Amino acid sequence: MKIAIVTDSTAYLSNEEVLASNIHVLPLSVIFGQETYLECIDLGYQDFYNKMRTSDIFPTSSQPAFGYVLETFENLAKDYDAIISIHLSSKISGSYQTACTIADELKDIIPIYPIDSGISCAPQAQVVRLTKQLADLDYTPEEILPLCQRLLDDTHDYFVVDDLNNLQRGGRLSAGAAMIGSMLKIKPVLTFVDKEIVVYEKIRTQSKAMKRIDTIVSDTITDQGQNFEASIIHANCPEKALKWKETLQKEFPLLEIKIEQFGPVIGTHLGEGALGLGWAPKLENYR
Repeated sequence: MKIAIVTDSTAYLSNEEVLASNIHVLPLSVIFGQETYLECIDLGYQDFYNKMRTSDIFPTSSQPAFGYVLETFENLAKDYDAIISIHLSSKISGSYQTACTIADELKDIIPIYPIDSGISCAPQAQVVRLTKQLADLDYTPEEILPLCQRLLDDTHDYFVVDDLNNLQRGGRLSAGAAMIGSMLKIKPVLTFVDKEIVVYEKIRTQSKAMKRIDTIVSDTITDQGQNFEASIIHANCPEKALKWKETLQKEFPLLEIKIEQFGPVIGTHLGEGALGLGWAPKLENYR
């Protein structure tokens, strides 16, 4: 069975990986007033953060257009036997719901299997990579989906933002929580629960919040990290990300740690200076 693998741009896969793995990416958009940009196509990482810092307009984001997704799936139906599409959390974007609607529309043409990752960024990318690996090993969609869910269940994802106002203005955090947090200079540790961004714990400084995440890592990783892999994700603060990696690597010398970035759409909600850490068992554990 020939399976097409589709994902949102919020997985932030490199162009090299997308081309090498033949992954089909649905770009989300960032909007500054009347200007709309396809993330990572019309507006790259650095250009986005520069524009957000200097613009008087607060950016918003938008899911891929229904017509674009429909056309993409119809074209894939010409060359593939099935489609698995991996999307960022349905509580952040409507892209998963769009895929479900189109799956129903095209059910007599090609089977489509949408996955709501419940997360985004590097952890979402890991689900894409697992799907690709399993498809290459001739797993069927019915075999792939529960293994992807196992990976999602095993994934830990925590982050801390430098400014709560972005989350509040983007509708991802209540105005009251943002105001109190800003007044008290709180840098809360955030995570995903039931596909929503929630406050895990309230911390007074970003460095203390990062140390709290380190303790969560210690509680969940064994054997110095030999069987795990992690990603530090940053919003235009690579020096902080590198320093965090060095700290983690001392405690977990066998843990594979990558440094990734929050792209424009997720950066719209988290703001510049945000840092995140996601980790899970290595993908080889799911074959």
